[in-house]
Amino acid sequence: MGAAGLTLDLYHIDSAYVAWRAGLNAAATFDLYARSHPFGGGYLLTAGLEPAVGFALSFGYDDDDIGWLAGIKDYAADFLASLRGIRFNGEIAAMPEGTVAFAGEPLLRVTAPLREALLLESGMLHEVNLSTLIATKAARVVGAARGKPVAEFGLRRAHEPYTAVRSAWIGGCASTSFLDAARRYAIPATGTIPHALVQAFPTEEDAFRAVAETLPEFTLLLDTYDVERALHTAVAVARDAEQRHGHRLTAVRLDSGDLAAQARMCRRVLDDAGLAGVRILASGDLDEFRIHELLEQDPPIDAFGVGTAMAVGAGSAALGVDGGSLASVYKLVWYGDERAAIKKAGEKSTWPGRKRVWRVGSFEHDVLALEDEPAPDGARELLEVVVTEGTLLDELPTHHEARALAAEQLDRLPERYRRPIDPDPYPVERSRQLRALRDAALVEHGLD
Repeated sequence: MGAAGLTLDLYHIDSAYVAWRAGLNAAATFDLYARSHPFGGGYLLTAGLEPAVGFALSFGYDDDDIGWLAGIKDYAADFLASLRGIRFNGEIAAMPEGTVAFAGEPLLRVTAPLREALLLESGMLHEVNLSTLIATKAARVVGAARGKPVAEFGLRRAHEPYTAVRSAWIGGCASTSFLDAARRYAIPATGTIPHALVQAFPTEEDAFRAVAETLPEFTLLLDTYDVERALHTAVAVARDAEQRHGHRLTAVRLDSGDLAAQARMCRRVLDDAGLAGVRILASGDLDEFRIHELLEQDPPIDAFGVGTAMAVGAGSAALGVDGGSLASVYKLVWYGDERAAIKKAGEKSTWPGRKRVWRVGSFEHDVLALEDEPAPDGARELLEVVVTEGTLLDELPTHHEARALAAEQLDRLPERYRRPIDPDPYPVERSRQLRALRDAALVEHGLD
């Protein structure tokens, strides 16, 4: 395996080659930001900084990489030799993972010699896009659950399961079913039993008894055949297991059908049987929209399991809500000593200049301003320099610290911006000087 230098698209190498031939390699600043909020929502929850920085600092080419590139196109030998020694020697400023952010705000800013900065684009976007998408999804699901724990169990359908677990944890999920990720990230592992285990026994009662005799604390899945019948069987098995083995039924899981009605029935039967401490878990193609709709019925559900929708950052076909990707871009905003870089293309237009992101008060509004402008009154800066001259300044916050930051910020974010459906737009302002720079850049390019 080579170094990280091939984690890019072909046009990045071609662009670097053109820039090399033209002698262009002054310092360039790129902003990485999302053009819109995913899932029809009102905010982003940032994640992916740690892997993005790791990618940048490991970027380079070994002999195998250079040999392969020489075989796919007739690049000049001197250009390939220049790639052999390339390393990231620039600056990265970023919002800490777990920061609540909004569309149009730089989540991350790279300043480096042009060719280095160009070559980083795809890898940086890959790390931040997916992580932020899933962290935002998790935050929305956890918010919809209204304080009830949410377990992530999307390994079977996740495109990048480790990223999915890490990001879902930052977003507030309480646990994961994926054991190796639980070990890697030191987070709780939880799970129940599959339908296949129940089906493998001659009867549902045989399956339940085998589980109850094997595990000191156990959960039973009720919807393999008939939920109400399964529940009465579970009650009988639980009583017997407690008496004979001291083993305890801790929860039952509902995975299909009318979850609200089934939960009410389960709660009544369990309470009447003296099993008030047994929790009711719900799963089955859930997302923030279904959980919100479900809890509007006030069912006695204690926790949720969410798989596919979380792990792939899915939208909702039923509601016409897009998902599956984050509309993030990596755009040149400044080149050399004095060139404001701008693109005018409708919704894809860019804002030039090296910027700061200021948060005024406790989510009163945000301000995008040029780097040399003073701070607005009562504001704090969101972008922090984490890498300078290719060197990490300090250890980055852990995913546990990012989770704590996310919880604190989401708690302070007003509910009108957190609503899963039809949230209010959060005010993000551009400073007067930033607007003036943009106007001047448009005039310079004959675009006013």
